[in-house]
Amino acid sequence: MVVDYGAGNTHSVRAALEHVGLTSEVTSDPDRICSSELLVLPGVGSARSAMTHLNETGAATALRQRFAQGQPMLGICLGLQLSFTSSDEDGGVEGLGLLNGRVRRLTSERVPRLGWADVQPWGETYYFAHSFAAESTDVVATSDGVAAVVQRDSFIGVQFHPEKSGTAGLRFLERCLTRV
Repeated sequence: MVVDYGAGNTHSVRAALEHVGLTSEVTSDPDRICSSELLVLPGVGSARSAMTHLNETGAATALRQRFAQGQPMLGICLGLQLSFTSSDEDGGVEGLGLLNGRVRRLTSERVPRLGWADVQPWGETYYFAHSFAAESTDVVATSDGVAAVVQRDSFIGVQFHPEKSGTAGLRFLERCLTRV
């Protein structure tokens, strides 16, 4: 199941999931969010508008409940960022609070950070497109000193876009699916 928050890259995420053998639907229905076997919170868009949509539809409460019950979830880019307590985007936004930490604007020379970059210690190259990054004790992999992957309990979040990362991205999605 792919969560609909009124924007995002749902079409390309669904296409990548289908490529690795999973048929998916898009929903913001709280009951379907809680009952799906695997849930993807996709990326692309504004943190404020995404959280507004998630709160108005009841999806935010369902996502918190799903996390508390230990059900698998994958957050991609903005989906990763929304999982934190807060984000500096849009003047400050309260997130879902699934993970400890916050999201801050990148301070590097190149913002937004676009393009292919290695993820360490994985040794794989993935496609990134972001202006904000997580600061958290849940970081398990980095790219150019920026959080690339966070994991806590049944939640894994990636700053990169597996659906845009070719073979490496599809391998990552397959690994996620085999854990479910």
